[in-house]
Amino acid sequence: MTRFVDIFCGAGGLSLGLQDAGWKPLLAIDNCVDAINTYKQNFGYDHAEVADITTSRLRRRLENLDHQPDWVVGGPPCQGFSTVGKRQRADPRNLLVREFASLVEILSPKGIVVENVLGLRDMHFIEFFVDLLRGIGYSVQPTVLRASDYGVPQLRRRIVFVGVRSSEDGFFRSPHPPRSQNAVTVWDAIGDLPELGPGEWATEYDKPPSTAYQKRMRRGAIGLHGHVASKHPATLVRAISYIPDGGNRTHIPPRYQPKSGFHNSYSRLHSEGLAVAVTQNMGKPSGTRCIHPFQNRGLTAREGARLQGFPDRFVFAGKMMSQRLQIANAVPPPLARFLGAALENPANWHSEPVSNAVGCDEGVDLE
Repeated sequence: MTRFVDIFCGAGGLSLGLQDAGWKPLLAIDNCVDAINTYKQNFGYDHAEVADITTSRLRRRLENLDHQPDWVVGGPPCQGFSTVGKRQRADPRNLLVREFASLVEILSPKGIVVENVLGLRDMHFIEFFVDLLRGIGYSVQPTVLRASDYGVPQLRRRIVFVGVRSSEDGFFRSPHPPRSQNAVTVWDAIGDLPELGPGEWATEYDKPPSTAYQKRMRRGAIGLHGHVASKHPATLVRAISYIPDGGNRTHIPPRYQPKSGFHNSYSRLHSEGLAVAVTQNMGKPSGTRCIHPFQNRGLTAREGARLQGFPDRFVFAGKMMSQRLQIANAVPPPLARFLGAALENPANWHSEPVSNAVGCDEGVDLE
């Protein structure tokens, strides 16, 4: 069995997918109490810790693990890299990638997996990060993966770095997505969840699942968790009521137009399309395309989790804003499951690095 340590684990999206692929988590680390509580609830209480990765205490903990990890995985904080908001090279959170590399040196696994936002490419950090990992003895191949190619009903792209310590193992090349897999739409994903008005909630299903995705999401769930709609002012509810399925604020009459927000604010998800990348503002209609396709409100945390590929049995800890943040920051588990299975397949390892990402129409050029 492949064993791994998850650093910057968050709620555990990457760990969940890898576990579904047959991997076993040895230890998960994050400095967010709510995220670790979520991880413990869903994976067990013996291998998740709130920790500052810069401390000597954590280093001693890693040096005394019961088993040597085969892989170290993780997603260092990405706010300084993100294309959402201002990108800042000097953001101190960006320096945590160096701390991640130092922990990899301590654990000395055979391989590493690091995921991050696509904005990383625009900041020319790919070369920096590849050189950093090569400096501690790992040959590294970055690739861009698109979540919707792997059964996630969302237009989310992430850069994934895969590195191995031994040059004999070669370079990882992610296989093409399964051609037989049809895209999962927004309504395929959330259409069975109870209807809610602003400020309402539901703790039980009120209709059977109608798609394979919904059946898969409901498997093993006891009750319905996190299906809580934010309260909205009556004026906002009236304004967004004019927006049709997949529409935007241009459909709101001038006299009801919100006075704030960007051009892509106040937009509904298209029920027959894919969701945009889920953000922590999924409950706010002023966020980027996060209004329910038919109901006059923002998304609930459970709807956001469905759009990320988290099953309903996966329960998030903390207050609702914290739950939304955990969901938004997570790696979609179905994408992680595919990656875990692909990494175990010798056919996906090549003697030479590839210059373009596989699984996305945009390449990553290292030259």
